[in-house]
Amino acid sequence: MGSGSAPESTRPAGADRLAGTARKAGESWRAAGAGAASVLAGVGAAELLSAFAVQDGSPILVVGALVIDLTPAWLKNAVIGVFGTGDKAFLISSLAVVLLVGGALAGWLELRRPPVGRILIGVGGALGVLAAITRAGSSIVNVVPSALAALVAILFLGWLAGLLRGTRPTRIAPQGEVSRRHFVTATAASAAGGILATLIGQAIATGYRAASAARAAFHLPKPAVAAPPVPAGASFDIGGLAPIITPNADFYRIDTALQIPGIDPSAWRLRITGMVEKEVELTFTELLALPLEESVTTLTCVSNEVGGDLISTAKWLGYPIRHLLARAKPTSDADMVLSRSQDGWTAGTPLEALTDGRNAILAVGMNGQPLPLEHGYPVRMVVPGLYGYVSATKWVVELNVTRFDKATSYWTDRGWSERGPVKLESRIDVPGDGKQVKAGTVAVAGVAWSQHVGVSAVHVQIDGVDWQEATLADAISADTWRQWKYAWDATPGSHTIKVRATDAHGTMQTSKVQDVVPDGATGLHTIGVSVVG
Repeated sequence: MGSGSAPESTRPAGADRLAGTARKAGESWRAAGAGAASVLAGVGAAELLSAFAVQDGSPILVVGALVIDLTPAWLKNAVIGVFGTGDKAFLISSLAVVLLVGGALAGWLELRRPPVGRILIGVGGALGVLAAITRAGSSIVNVVPSALAALVAILFLGWLAGLLRGTRPTRIAPQGEVSRRHFVTATAASAAGGILATLIGQAIATGYRAASAARAAFHLPKPAVAAPPVPAGASFDIGGLAPIITPNADFYRIDTALQIPGIDPSAWRLRITGMVEKEVELTFTELLALPLEESVTTLTCVSNEVGGDLISTAKWLGYPIRHLLARAKPTSDADMVLSRSQDGWTAGTPLEALTDGRNAILAVGMNGQPLPLEHGYPVRMVVPGLYGYVSATKWVVELNVTRFDKATSYWTDRGWSERGPVKLESRIDVPGDGKQVKAGTVAVAGVAWSQHVGVSAVHVQIDGVDWQEATLADAISADTWRQWKYAWDATPGSHTIKVRATDAHGTMQTSKVQDVVPDGATGLHTIGVSVVG
């Protein structure tokens, strides 16, 4: 036998099998890419339609909102505990991954068992339609973007799968190179077009840019009643200690809005309805013409774990809600106000907390600036003494006077308590948990709060021995947190530090450990510190 390549008929069978396996693997990956690209094209088309014609219909956002609604409280709290205010970015990223993986699976199935892949996409579209139609205040129009997303994705997948089948080697075109290039180009263009359309749609959706521009042009009116100056002794100069007034950029944000509502202030209306003698409607211009008042108030999220940072303080500018309710004249048997946000979220606030003289306001300003969009622009509620889930409605558009036995709100429907008074708590900010410090005098410091009651004392315990009284900073008011500090004579070794607070009524903070559900966490914040000589 001469040298050279073996005739085709004499090639080992194993080589043919390996070539076939590699070809099928490459085909599978291309099919998966076609499916993912098809889904991107569908979502992009839907996002554009939602941005230009169907507000509140974005498939990503309505499905995300449905996920939030259906997620058990314990899982929500776990996500917030890990990601904090980045919980929404985590959810949207997770949904994007699910969409791409689902699209890839649909592409793989479509190549092998058509039309199973297109059916799978149709099921996903049906989920989007269900999510859209079940949102508060939705109509049949809101389902159109999700239906469009499914239709476009199905059409693109059918087209790309057909192109992919055309790349299989035949006697006429043994390598299918031209068809393969055509398929790759079409897939890449579909994916790129979908991504671009999604970005454009998200950028202009719900008037966010218009609202941002309106906010930038808006100048807060001067308060008719200015807040008293913050006492000079209200703040300690200790590195790492939370500032007594939280900058807007650092103020915690926990809500259910995946997309910040873009509200035109000239179109904003607040309606007071329900069990009242006279319904009231207020425009933004009319609200600004009222004698606005400044007040410093600390807000707390019910999801705040012991020692957590879902608590912040700001100087607010707004109008007392009690005056507007006085206009409406609630009936004598009313005991709750169901506030509603522009995006349909609701909170049930005890009527008493809005009429008892505390600084419960419709806020338009925050730390000397118009409300940031993410914190409720143009108008939000601020109610001292209650967790945000029953009081701090952002983008508020309605106050419905009713009763607790007649109406429920977003979070009470999900197992949380009705009234949500803020619990007495304290936190160690410095030194941080697990930190190493040098022996000698070490500053231990933090904050304590019992909104609308006030804090009268804070005590610190080192290694389980006697409680030692800490030094309290001056109080701004009963509606704000207080800083505290303690000079610790630290000796080398590992140490445990605990803190507890006492409120203005003499009630001591409980050491009983309770989860955030159903009405806020309890327990004593405890940290471990290593001291070196």
